[in-house]
Amino acid sequence: MAATISDKTAISGDTLERAIAQGVLTLRQAEMLRYLENTATGIPAAAPTDDEKFRFINGFGDIFVTIGIALFLGALSYFAMEWVGGAGAGFTVALASWLLAEYFTRKRRMALPSIVLLLVYAVSVFTATVVLAADSEAFSFATLEKEGWPVVVAGLVTIAATALHYWRFRIPITFAAGVAALVASVLALVVSVAPDFAERFLRPLLLICGLGVFALAMRFDLSDPQRQTRRTDIAFWLHMLAAPLVVHPLVSGLIGTGGLTMAASLGVLAIFIGLALVAVLVDRRAILVSGLSYAGIAFGSLVRQIGLSESVVPLTLLVLGALVLLLSAGWHGLRRRLLALLPVALVRRLPSHT
Repeated sequence: MAATISDKTAISGDTLERAIAQGVLTLRQAEMLRYLENTATGIPAAAPTDDEKFRFINGFGDIFVTIGIALFLGALSYFAMEWVGGAGAGFTVALASWLLAEYFTRKRRMALPSIVLLLVYAVSVFTATVVLAADSEAFSFATLEKEGWPVVVAGLVTIAATALHYWRFRIPITFAAGVAALVASVLALVVSVAPDFAERFLRPLLLICGLGVFALAMRFDLSDPQRQTRRTDIAFWLHMLAAPLVVHPLVSGLIGTGGLTMAASLGVLAIFIGLALVAVLVDRRAILVSGLSYAGIAFGSLVRQIGLSESVVPLTLLVLGALVLLLSAGWHGLRRRLLALLPVALVRRLPSHT
């Protein structure tokens, strides 16, 4: 007689993590199990499905290990700098980060240490390559100036290094690190080849890069509207990278060294409202958070211009805090109203709403 499994049987997240660590399941198989469990019919959702779920820390052990990583790699960087110089120190720290990831990422599956190790690895490879390329004539290109080509080379090397890291460890933030290196290479190449053009159009270049990263993030988001797989975590970090690249060039031109005019302040606030609407539609708060500082500067300028100079800081913080709380409380309702205005085909691919 065939054995049956109770429909109440459930596999906990800790069990899946141990199965991955012991080689019983692959990461892809675990993701599919989570997806099947979360999309099973007749199972009520425990929380609004359009909330951003992001695992940053598993417990205090993550913090404890991260402190140890910071102390160890910081000391290692100091001694390596003394022994083998700048480039050698960078590659030494990168190698140490990789070896530590073999245990804390691949075996223990610790969230915060994995993120920190990846960032240290990518930054170390990038800076070491910049130092090595700047001190060498082997990579010299006739069309690039001395100041720019080391960054171009470092960006390309970092892309390759992060791709190898992702193949080994599958950390979602790795995509954002590689794309950041690509953006740095592109900007350095433009600055080196056409410095006059870059000086005049630096903000549009940053905006184009930001929109490109945002489009890539949305591609991952649209491929996983239920946000059940690793793609949603990849999209989260890409949104974190895209947000400042989009927000800064949009509003920095309105903020001059002499202070904001009334019209410029209203313009910055209008841009912030537009970004807030986009953030609500795609259910990603990173864009909104990036614009808060600029909204604060603009509102503070308005407060100062109406004669309340002594209350600029507390009044600005009060208004921004109230805005964040109101958006948080009304996020779901506002999303429903905005999504109702969009084509049904697009709404089906965006994160679901309740």
